[in-house]
Amino acid sequence: MGIVTRVAGAPRRAIDRMLRRRASLPKPVNRLIDHVADHPDGLLGRLAARSLGSFGPDDIPPPTAAPDTPVRVYIAPTNYAAQGWSWARALEAVPGGRIGARNMAVEVPGGFDFPADTEVPVPVYARSVDWQRAELAAVSAFTHVLVEAERPLFGRLFSRDLLAEARVLREAGLSTAYLAHGTDVRLPSAHRELTPWSPFADAELYVDRLEREASRNRRLLAELGRPTFVSTPDLLIDVPGAHWCPVVVDLDRWREPEPPGVRERPIVVHVPSKSTIKGTQLIEPAMRELDRAGVIEYRSVSGVPSERMPELYRTADIVLDQFRLGSYGVAACEAMAAGRVVVGHVVDSVRAAAAAAGDGVALPIVEATPDTVGEVVASLAADTERMRRLGAAGIAFVEAVHDGRCSARALVDHWIGEA
Repeated sequence: MGIVTRVAGAPRRAIDRMLRRRASLPKPVNRLIDHVADHPDGLLGRLAARSLGSFGPDDIPPPTAAPDTPVRVYIAPTNYAAQGWSWARALEAVPGGRIGARNMAVEVPGGFDFPADTEVPVPVYARSVDWQRAELAAVSAFTHVLVEAERPLFGRLFSRDLLAEARVLREAGLSTAYLAHGTDVRLPSAHRELTPWSPFADAELYVDRLEREASRNRRLLAELGRPTFVSTPDLLIDVPGAHWCPVVVDLDRWREPEPPGVRERPIVVHVPSKSTIKGTQLIEPAMRELDRAGVIEYRSVSGVPSERMPELYRTADIVLDQFRLGSYGVAACEAMAAGRVVVGHVVDSVRAAAAAAGDGVALPIVEATPDTVGEVVASLAADTERMRRLGAAGIAFVEAVHDGRCSARALVDHWIGEA
């Protein structure tokens, strides 16, 4: 599916660079950017939508077809790390075969390629009224709709008003639920109280917009009054009354035929999707020092396509996850599924939620902060037997909590009901 893009790459890259350094921009510029984002139907909003590029008839995908089952679940529109697709597959694996599920994802140019039942190019999602209306008609054939990250399902069809969209879905007889993913509901001011390593304490991070959006989304979820889920357990603090729907990983994709061995000089890998958020700059000095001393071999890797990640993890002994949010997500689960030792900073409330979901199986991520990561990794490197135990414990934990069964059970128990 080829997107016809008539916007030059250089201006788009300049806009991206500007957005990444918003904290250093003058206040009037930031207010203008926020105004455009908050008023999509205004003149500047319409011009911004056109900057996403144009499209032709061949770029418009067919509407998402509902499965032929008594219960039909539609999940959209973000599919972060293929989670929308994975939750759909988890629901279809519920015994009895009465649940069918499909996901729709907005295809972001230059993003990672994740599987989805329906992929919609950004310009089509934002500007094609024909696609928006056809998708709405198709969704009316489902019985349940799970909305991800408080994003509109049908682009600008309802001026990005989720309350208006929810009314239309309700009038069509659909049962709706909402699933928060992270920054959409994570309040920076509250997170700074959760962990001293919070990235939202950084002066260079533009938190004003994040604070307003998270506050607005939390009010929206409360006003909607529908079942609400979160993808990571730390967000249970941000959305009172929400239920944890764990992220899902495909164990068969990550598991090795034989348990991995441990090298005498362990290879330590860090794959930061967002280095500032994960704390790369805080942990690398200690890792470089251990590397120079010959204790470990340190590798920081970025831009690896999703399909190559299993191969990357097979070259590692220890995977450094995230050190600032106090939680864990898909990347840590994938590394544990591969039998690798995972090190990161995880707050006690997250560990408690993980143990409860796993019927007492403890989260085996080795605790470390930016202050202690050097000491922790050096200790692991000197104890190969402990590393083997941790690797096996990681696989067992993912099997217990993140293979899809817990996720499907959460959605069924707290929303869909007996299928």
